[in-house]
Amino acid sequence: MRIDGKKEIEEGMRVSPPAIQLDLNRKSGYLYVKVAMLAALATSFVAFPSEALALNGLGHPEMRPRWTIDDTKWFTLGAGFRGSGVWVENKDAGNFQDNFSIDNARVFLNGQIHKYIKFESYTECIFCNNTGPGDNPKMSYNILAAIGKVEINRYVNIWGGRMQIPTERGELSGPFHQATHDAFKTPFFPQDFSTKFGSGGAGRYGHDDGGTFWGSVEPGFIKGTLGYAGGVYRGLQSSTPMHMGPNQGNSVALAGRLTYNFLNPEKNPGYYNRSTYFGKAGDILALAVGASYQKDGAGSFAHRSNFLGLVGDILFEKALPKNRGVFTVNGEYKQFYANYSPAAFADPDCFCLFDGKSWTVTGLYLIPVTVGIGQFQPYGRFTSIQPDHSSKREEIEAGVNYIIDDFNMRIAAYYQHGDLRTKGSNYAPDVVGDKVDVFKLSFQLMM
Repeated sequence: MRIDGKKEIEEGMRVSPPAIQLDLNRKSGYLYVKVAMLAALATSFVAFPSEALALNGLGHPEMRPRWTIDDTKWFTLGAGFRGSGVWVENKDAGNFQDNFSIDNARVFLNGQIHKYIKFESYTECIFCNNTGPGDNPKMSYNILAAIGKVEINRYVNIWGGRMQIPTERGELSGPFHQATHDAFKTPFFPQDFSTKFGSGGAGRYGHDDGGTFWGSVEPGFIKGTLGYAGGVYRGLQSSTPMHMGPNQGNSVALAGRLTYNFLNPEKNPGYYNRSTYFGKAGDILALAVGASYQKDGAGSFAHRSNFLGLVGDILFEKALPKNRGVFTVNGEYKQFYANYSPAAFADPDCFCLFDGKSWTVTGLYLIPVTVGIGQFQPYGRFTSIQPDHSSKREEIEAGVNYIIDDFNMRIAAYYQHGDLRTKGSNYAPDVVGDKVDVFKLSFQLMM
């Protein structure tokens, strides 16, 4: 399975391939229709009274509408949608191209069937942006997560099934609980790169089949809470009969994460987290480390290598005194060791993962003044990706979020400049790409 492409690193692997791009100079009228649709949506948010927009909390299963059978049996149902209008500089044509992207469309189901036994499942629309015939895979709804949960207490819990892999904060925040709309910037772990399970795949959009043990304790020797999660997962599966791919021995993947909250604890379901709490969880200082390893987890059959991915991240959030707003910082550093030969890029079965280091930092400020029915949250971000055998790529981003109902309803407008989009996630030695300007208008709805 070859890993390349020029859009995945920009949009995150959680979105489908881009819709057909349209030249701004064409008189098709499609661009103006899209702009009008986005503007109408944004205007409708502002026009509705705030009472009509009040959804359930922060999108937690506990805050969604609940159907109760008895004291130990219940279930909840929710949904989420994220979309973007994108305008990308085309230096060859001397203009901008646009498209409308369906970033995520999910249905969430959570429930409990026993005092200690729960379940969770949600879907994702795969290849939702494919609108015409050709080689593009057909749009379909897929089961992204299907988890059976044995939750005994805060110390000992076990999940089994298809679930998110505990490595980095970005993964465990998912697309709906990020501080920014376009959040996935640094290189992906193996479970992000496949659109199928089984032979030739390594997971799907940050999920994989396996089991996770998780919990939290208060060590006592220093103030704070230690959260832990780790497990065994399917990982990259290669085609043994066809001798395609590096993992011919059916080795599994190991992954784990430790998070220390020095101030207030993060209260989330399971081992999930968020990338901001909008100041509603008090002051947060969370330092975390994560790792993932698989024998023969990178490269090709002819040029295989073990894979080791390390990540460290930080969340600092401060609710300023006297209602002066909320300041949030997210930082992340990754070091991947996938030491396959550069010759592997010429092999059709290469699982050509990133090999090198990367880092990103985001700063946000939630203005305490309500304007209309929401609050403005300006932010800035810088990302640097430094492959060992390919060209360096960087991006700066500046934008503003309009927070209407926390994660349940928000709009974002932002500008990006760099070569992450043009070079993408292809880490071959000869990759080149221009630095381009990108403008986006995005929105998110969830309940």
